[in-house]
Amino acid sequence: MIYETPADWLDAPHKRVSLFGMSGLGKTRIAALLREEADWFHYSVDFRIGTRYMGEHIVDNFKREAMRNPFLRQLLRSDSIYIASNITFHNLEPLSTYLGKPGDPAKGGIPFDEYIRRQRRHREAEIAATRDALHFIEKAEEIYGYRHFVCDTSGSLCEVVDPHDPADPVMTDLAAATLPVWFRGTEDDLEALTARFDKAPKPMYYPEAFLTRLWQDHLADQGCMPDQVDPDAFIRHGFRALMAHRLPRYAAMAARWGVTVEAAEVAAVRDPQDFDALICRALGRR
Repeated sequence: MIYETPADWLDAPHKRVSLFGMSGLGKTRIAALLREEADWFHYSVDFRIGTRYMGEHIVDNFKREAMRNPFLRQLLRSDSIYIASNITFHNLEPLSTYLGKPGDPAKGGIPFDEYIRRQRRHREAEIAATRDALHFIEKAEEIYGYRHFVCDTSGSLCEVVDPHDPADPVMTDLAAATLPVWFRGTEDDLEALTARFDKAPKPMYYPEAFLTRLWQDHLADQGCMPDQVDPDAFIRHGFRALMAHRLPRYAAMAARWGVTVEAAEVAAVRDPQDFDALICRALGRR
């Protein structure tokens, strides 16, 4: 690791971390706090995915929907209106909307084959966007003068790397330039995230083999055809299974390349000094 002890961290002229773990445990909040209250550059992998790598796909998806409306169709064909994605660090809805949900088109679903195609694009984009962090470390200092750097990774990082391969190219590069920090949640945290997800199911990234098994099991359980699946029901069905699949992968990543902090510790961070103390405790436990 690039910081072995608390003293290494506190004395470092350049502090660089990558935050990873389940979405909803505070990665973006902490990154934004460091950006707003201290001299940190905030690099969001999801934002990079949605702008640099998936932006055209996202906007094309908007246009397909707009073309179904006769009024908007004519305006689009005559170049009278302009459609764009307004994705931000805190609003990733355009990316989620593009990923979509498989199932009944009358309920907003898309064919499973198309869903798989979009998932594959997301995987490629996430790998590229995560590796781009290394270039942004240099750009952040050279162009903007930032001394410190926080990489706010996607919740699906553990699915696009091999946590058991010490030579995994994405993680070895990331760990060579930053300190990977796992935000670990408890069972109670998972229950709270599941309850929140049940109220507003959102598209997510799944590893393809896992997704295919999940889809086939759901079809068998429900006794229905693919175009009869309730998209939200399938996404809810998959959420807890996906979280259970991810937890040991996150743990292996932290054990091999980084440190672990508890979600309760993260929730208590209120300023950059608290964050320094959090990292020092994690390094001390390592």
